[in-house]
Amino acid sequence: MSDRTAGAPVRLDPRGPRFAALLTTLVLLLVLATGSGVLLACQAVVFALGAVLGLRSSPYGWLFRRLVRPRLGPPQDLEDERPPRFAQAVGLGFAVIGAAGYLSGATWLGIAASAAALAAAFLNAAFGYCLGCEVYLLAIRGRARLSQG
Repeated sequence: MSDRTAGAPVRLDPRGPRFAALLTTLVLLLVLATGSGVLLACQAVVFALGAVLGLRSSPYGWLFRRLVRPRLGPPQDLEDERPPRFAQAVGLGFAVIGAAGYLSGATWLGIAASAAALAAAFLNAAFGYCLGCEVYLLAIRGRARLSQG
């Protein structure tokens, strides 16, 4: 669920990205178990949709809105969509690198990139800690400091 006020960033139910992280964790575990560059490329498409078009445009966002959200109570509050979108972009980078590794025969690269993405997805799914979101916030703070001095 998201909310938009004119000129304000999109706000969303924070449980949606955590649900997406759970599905991503499962997909990445399957990628590591099978070594499937094609499956990782499919996950890259999911990341790309979330990063470029917004989390509501991601298949995992759609599943959350249609199947999970109606069974939950209303969220305590909504959060800014920008940090999770940035996290999707970071995931996209790792998925593209990993898929290229698997598909080109550089299996070690596929494994390393998939494992890194899996670690971040698992942190979010299990503990609600979005590593990409934290990197986004650090970058925003760093940019603000640079513009001040």
